[in-house]
Amino acid sequence: MGIVEIIGIAGSVSLLAGWRLYLSIFATGLAMRLGAIPLPDHLASLDALANPWVMGIAAAAALAEFFADKVMWLDSAWDAVHTFVRPIGGALLALAIVDPSDPATQVIAFLLGGGASLASHAGKAGARGVVNASPEPFSNIAVSSVEDVATAGALYAVYEYPWAAAGVAALLLALVIAMLLVARRILRMVWPKDKPRAK
Repeated sequence: MGIVEIIGIAGSVSLLAGWRLYLSIFATGLAMRLGAIPLPDHLASLDALANPWVMGIAAAAALAEFFADKVMWLDSAWDAVHTFVRPIGGALLALAIVDPSDPATQVIAFLLGGGASLASHAGKAGARGVVNASPEPFSNIAVSSVEDVATAGALYAVYEYPWAAAGVAALLLALVIAMLLVARRILRMVWPKDKPRAK
């Protein structure tokens, strides 16, 4: 496997961890355990994710996140708490993917993985804050369900087709940037900078 594929997988998994850290951990471990994902030898360090204890804890946390993410404002509180958890988890996942014999690559993967997770988490949290401003709860459920399906599908695509992982990472990064820009624009419309002051 080439460096482009490795960076693509690390980037994709880190970005997805910013949306659904626990689902990323559980789905990867489950697929490895069932043999559904043909992981290259280089990714053997991810075997820890197939540990029953790791999978059980990740599954319980993913289930809690699944329900918390469907409830208006509870999802924002969950995101606030995970502002510290997701970037570290994404950084550790990226670290597990790169070559352990190259310390420089590991440091770069750790830093970029944490940054990618933080960026995708910020995009998710910002977009969700905008969705929560909507008076009806169904848009929140729809957006959360799309995130669930997109995360699971992208994880499968990244591990099944590692040569396409760099493209998936680039697509996810573009989506995260778009989410941040849309959230920023809507927030500026809701709270304009130059509001007239009451006399």
